[in-house]
Amino acid sequence: MVPLFLTESDVDRLLDMPAVIQVVENAFRALAQGEAENVPRRRCKTSGAILHTMSAAANYLGLVGWKQYTTTRQTATFHVGVSDQKTGRLLALMEADRLGQLRTGATTGVAVKHLAAPAAEEVGILGSGWQAQSQLEAVSVVRPIKTVKVFSPTRSHRDKFADSMSQKLGIPVTPVSNSKDAVSNVPIVITATNSATPVLAGEDVAPGSLVCAMGSNWLHKTEIDEATMRRAGPIVCDSIEACKLEAGDFIQALGRGNFDWSRVTELSTIVQANTGPADSTNQITLFKSVGLAIEDVATAALLVNRSHQNHDQTPLTH
Repeated sequence: MVPLFLTESDVDRLLDMPAVIQVVENAFRALAQGEAENVPRRRCKTSGAILHTMSAAANYLGLVGWKQYTTTRQTATFHVGVSDQKTGRLLALMEADRLGQLRTGATTGVAVKHLAAPAAEEVGILGSGWQAQSQLEAVSVVRPIKTVKVFSPTRSHRDKFADSMSQKLGIPVTPVSNSKDAVSNVPIVITATNSATPVLAGEDVAPGSLVCAMGSNWLHKTEIDEATMRRAGPIVCDSIEACKLEAGDFIQALGRGNFDWSRVTELSTIVQANTGPADSTNQITLFKSVGLAIEDVATAALLVNRSHQNHDQTPLTH
């Protein structure tokens, strides 16, 4: 049987953020229960391109899968494949740029669902690019967001982001002229940038706030400063193993004695416990994500199932 092939337009047509948040949350629960395994990203480089490879086994879905993507100076090209865990047969191959955007936003959505104050209504976001869009969309699914402030260094970019996301979400998104104005006195702060140096000053974040840092997954990059680390009470990440390889925010602070891995809890543990946000009235809660293949595989399974259902075929998962 020829594997199913799905395009970016299929992803956009068949997936929605609430459903992706649900399957990503299920994936983290499966990790906690030993029903899934994640292998962190590895990179190999040539003079013109980098190949990024990551994989996961999802016993609870009956699948194994991978994401591979190439980056060059001009572009990035993403693909995800999923195979049957019993036969090893490739079931589906898909273009995965939009899929990656959705699952990355959904992961922050899961973190906000479990870590942010239930009545949180405001968001401050640093960054106005492709990933920032899905971050804000996901948070708006899990919390009753009423106002948003956005900052990025280029005025036209933050203005465009504010206009488009205001229309998409039906809430006021206001561009501001500096990072402090974006994050001061808001309960949810998101950093979604490609900056190699800190864009967030911890001293600007109000006690009790949740900071979600998702833009950096290289050891030489860090979006949050060490004041944020020092002020953080609960620290949660998507994977300690993956963050040890990629979270420059943690590694650089570790080298200067402002961070220790013993302070970190994995998101899977939080999801499994389902105890609600910790009491962090006088502290910052920090969530750091670098991106996991199990998120891609779970989202791919949802996509394939919906594609089959759309054509009256047998769903992929058990």
